Amino acid sequence: MSDSAFWRRLQPVVAVLLVVVVIGIPLWLVVVTAGKSQGDALRPDLSLPSDWQLWANLRTVWADGEVPAALLGSLLVVAPTVLGVLTFGSMAAWVLARRATRVTAVLYAVAISGIVLPPAVITVVLLLRQLGIAGTVVGMIGVYMGIYMSTVVFFVTGFVRTVPESLEEAARIDGAGPLTVFRRVVLPMLRPVLATATILICLFVWNDVFYAFFVVGGRLDTLPLNLFRVASAGLYLNNWHLIFAYVILMSLPLIVVFAVAQRKIISGISSGAVK
Repeated sequence: MSDSAFWRRLQPVVAVLLVVVVIGIPLWLVVVTAGKSQGDALRPDLSLPSDWQLWANLRTVWADGEVPAALLGSLLVVAPTVLGVLTFGSMAAWVLARRATRVTAVLYAVAISGIVLPPAVITVVLLLRQLGIAGTVVGMIGVYMGIYMSTVVFFVTGFVRTVPESLEEAARIDGAGPLTVFRRVVLPMLRPVLATATILICLFVWNDVFYAFFVVGGRLDTLPLNLFRVASAGLYLNNWHLIFAYVILMSLPLIVVFAVAQRKIISGISSGAVK
């Protein structure tokens, strides 16, 4: 067997081992720790619990950890953010993809610069205070939209460039205006890439603590902000089984959505970023 053939056969094995090490071991640690009693979980490790208490721990966290209120807070932030970013980002990307001028090229470069440039946190906080929306849900949604608009513009612009312009021209000949062309012709074709952007933005916003802490300042509980609050306040001190059970509850919605939409995520990334 030649060296090249040997390495080709070895690559899948290496890939599986990397997945197990990078994803499998941390996931196993979370699950087994969440299923242990308080005494068994004092020092989290990979060993199995002597007595599985996963459902009891999940019920305890749901009742005592104010999870329903935090879940509602996360939904109040995530849903408007995703809707606003997808709406305005896809419309801007459509215009930038169809108008090949120097001005649009500069605007596109500015629009996607947010992917590599870190947000100016202090400036953002001061601006929100000047506008009177610091510590509010509206301010938090605005911050998230500003941060992740670049992601949507980047993916959607590349995807729109693969859509034949003849379809839009046919709609214009039939008397359709710009909004009608976008809503009836362009938007249905953007479903794969919009599904990708939706999952990515949900993942970032759902798990965010930093901006939620500084912008809202505890006035609205989200799931990660609530976990940070109860853990730092000592409520779950030495209760690693409850902390990991909370992590499972917080992650379940994203896991379900990702499992359902994983094919669209792959097709959206390949179409929007590569082509």
